[in-house]
Amino acid sequence: MTHDEQRVWLIRQLLDEEPQYRNYRIPGGDQDQKNLFRALMNVRPPKRISEDFLKIQDEYLTEENLKGKITDLDELTPCRVDDRIFLWQGDITTLRVDAIVNAANSGMTGCYQPLHNCIDNIIGSKAGIRLRLCCNDYMCRQAAVYGKRYEEPTGRAVITSGYSLPCRFILHTVGPIVSGGLTEEHERLLASCYTSCLDVAAENGLKSVAFCCISTGVFMFPQKRAAEIATETVRDWLDAHESDMKVVFNVFKDEDKAYYEQRLY
Repeated sequence: MTHDEQRVWLIRQLLDEEPQYRNYRIPGGDQDQKNLFRALMNVRPPKRISEDFLKIQDEYLTEENLKGKITDLDELTPCRVDDRIFLWQGDITTLRVDAIVNAANSGMTGCYQPLHNCIDNIIGSKAGIRLRLCCNDYMCRQAAVYGKRYEEPTGRAVITSGYSLPCRFILHTVGPIVSGGLTEEHERLLASCYTSCLDVAAENGLKSVAFCCISTGVFMFPQKRAAEIATETVRDWLDAHESDMKVVFNVFKDEDKAYYEQRLY
């Protein structure tokens, strides 16, 4: 199959899984097809699917992801304050590093809102269905240990494969939700997200990690204070561990970039 034929085949397999979708007409335009494929992945529960599907999905998504501009760590310039730290503005899913950090929700199986623009949705859409299946397996194993299914605690980190992304791994962490005023506990938990990710990265022998702006979106953590905690926590961890791990602070908004520049240049 060609790349375009793979996309149509994948869409048809997902439509045929559900009786209410089976008569749905696949649109003709490439972008409309891509949006439909992503939406179907977004809403699909973490149930098993054939290896044939996963194999073709992996081939399709890997090629699709590589069509864009991939940025390698060695293309970036270190920050003035520390040559182990980098600041980069762009789509974190296009970074080729050992691991990128996903700001996960406590359910841990991704965002189910079709075409939502949160980082959890974007990472899940570009990594593929295997990621949701893997995260669900993790939650099921936790449930077997504790006797019931719990939400993932705030401030910890879980590592998975990067699947179809250019990164090797994904570090998933649930950041604090700030409802009402910012508290010291919110700040402690956000710092824990960064240290937990670095701890897990070191335990797995990773040499580079790219952090998103954890909790500053729908979780409502004030952006400036989040940047202060992120940079201070990471620099303290690197120094305490005498580590040469490379850390990228990835930002998307100009406002976040300015806050990080104030701390790193």
